[in-house]
Amino acid sequence: MANKWMKTRVGRVLADYLGMAVALIVLLVIFGLAAENFCTLTTFRTIANQIPDTAIAAAGMTFVLIIAGIDLSVGSVLALSGAVLGIALVNWGLPLVLAVPVCLVVGFACGAVNGLVIIRWRLPSFIVTLGMLEAARGAAYLVTQSRTIYIGGPVEVITETAVLGLSLPFILAIAVVAIGQLALSRTVFGRYLIAIGTNEEAVRLSGIDPRPYKLTVFVLAGLLAAVAAVIQTARMSSANPNTAAGFELQVIAAVVIGGTSLMGGRGSVISSFFGVLIIAVLGAGLAQVGVRDEYKRLITGCVIVAAVILDQYRHRLGPASQSS
Repeated sequence: MANKWMKTRVGRVLADYLGMAVALIVLLVIFGLAAENFCTLTTFRTIANQIPDTAIAAAGMTFVLIIAGIDLSVGSVLALSGAVLGIALVNWGLPLVLAVPVCLVVGFACGAVNGLVIIRWRLPSFIVTLGMLEAARGAAYLVTQSRTIYIGGPVEVITETAVLGLSLPFILAIAVVAIGQLALSRTVFGRYLIAIGTNEEAVRLSGIDPRPYKLTVFVLAGLLAAVAAVIQTARMSSANPNTAAGFELQVIAAVVIGGTSLMGGRGSVISSFFGVLIIAVLGAGLAQVGVRDEYKRLITGCVIVAAVILDQYRHRLGPASQSS
């Protein structure tokens, strides 16, 4: 019986990944035919340079959604963390190796505040992180005095460093996705997160306190938002308090397209990475065929809704591959 269940589960996991890969290939073929210069090394390199910050933040958001939570503050936390990184480098004169940890501490602290308030007062994560969205954005304006901090060389080394032709941020994003997937599918921690998202009360009654796990997830989301801030600041060579406006919606969209349930209990970091790729390819392809921005947003929104509807139908047919 156990072997049959395992075979069924593995089959569903492979089907999920295969479906995402097919969707990505279909997009590449369509835009390759529609735009003469789409399937080129330049386009693929551009996409690879644009997705690391989104992919890293999406990994953290996947864990949050799996426990039936949501984090609306990642964009503002990214902006605040990036602002502090710029101040540390330019105003305080810190070297990059010291400025980056300061930036990460900011993201860690924001995530910790989110998690502590949620578990202490048992408030909906939607409300708490919405408050942090405003607070962190306001703090970003305050610390930068609402001005862009131009950094230049001290931070550009991050994006200029390459290994085997791949940029350091892209390699870091792949590493985060791989570690996140292993933690979710191969550790007790990951199993507990899925159980909390499926039925938190049952987890509590079984003698497991879900609060430390929920706190860890929100801290992780904040920390990964700060990592994304380092990458985005390096790519822009500056820290802008207005950056990443609406970033949280882009991240949530990628995770949802990847098949992670908004109701909790089911998700995959690898599938979320596929979701990031699909949105990036869709955006790049629509831009190359000359689609106006308002139509791009309309099409992307329709794709998100369609992905959710298809996911619901797919998982009604059988048991969910909860940690695929």
